[in-house]
Amino acid sequence: MDLELAGKRALVTGGSRGIGKAIALALAQEGVDVALLARDAATLKAAAAELAALTGRTVVGVVGDTTRDDAVKQAVAQAVGLLGGGIDILVNAAAEPAGFAGPPKLGEITGPFFHGELDTKVMGYIRCSREVVGGMQARGWGRIVHVSGLAARQTGNTVGSIRNVAVAALAKNMADEFGPSGINVTVVHPGLTRTERTAPLVAARAAAQGVSAEVVEAQMAAGNSIQHLVDATEVAHVVVFLCSPKSRAINGDAIAAGGGAPRAIHY
Repeated sequence: MDLELAGKRALVTGGSRGIGKAIALALAQEGVDVALLARDAATLKAAAAELAALTGRTVVGVVGDTTRDDAVKQAVAQAVGLLGGGIDILVNAAAEPAGFAGPPKLGEITGPFFHGELDTKVMGYIRCSREVVGGMQARGWGRIVHVSGLAARQTGNTVGSIRNVAVAALAKNMADEFGPSGINVTVVHPGLTRTERTAPLVAARAAAQGVSAEVVEAQMAAGNSIQHLVDATEVAHVVVFLCSPKSRAINGDAIAAGGGAPRAIHY
């Protein structure tokens, strides 16, 4: 299937590592020129060079902190300049992933922690969207995908659930506002996902339990219906379809990409 993405320009926040980097690679493989936005200049430079070499597309890095209005404005303007035109696709993935450290219990949640989490993942997504949506409206087409997480649909991480539900609400509100302009906005909920962080985590758990890495990976995979630890590339495939013109019929909806959460029914 031709996803009709060749020649498009994308901005991927959190694109220097993890799911964001996998999405950027998958977009570039479909013929998209990509700007990666992240905070660390050295990591950005290395990621952009790696993806450009793998795909032959223009892949650039722009340094920016999505918790700052001025930094986002500057980074988006730089991305537009480096890509040679407006942003057709925005993927918001700049947030600290859940699942690698135990979340605080209710009595341990502080104001600074709570506001910091929402400022990065919710307000940060808003800041980046604000900077690109005007150009999308002018061109009459655009795709915005917010990467959130399955904590929106389950308990166990109070702040994680709140921030991810908020991202889903943001996507639906944006979809209704901008759908008439040809802009589709969706949210993707990954579950536990294999990234470059996974191997050290597995090794530490294996050592603590006195078992092999394979046993730990099987334990992790047991949390979904397909009994497979979903890879960042597999999440990226879902996101890239949502970024394409082929996804026109999907707008404002939340798509789970975690291998199937057992027992729960969502409709």
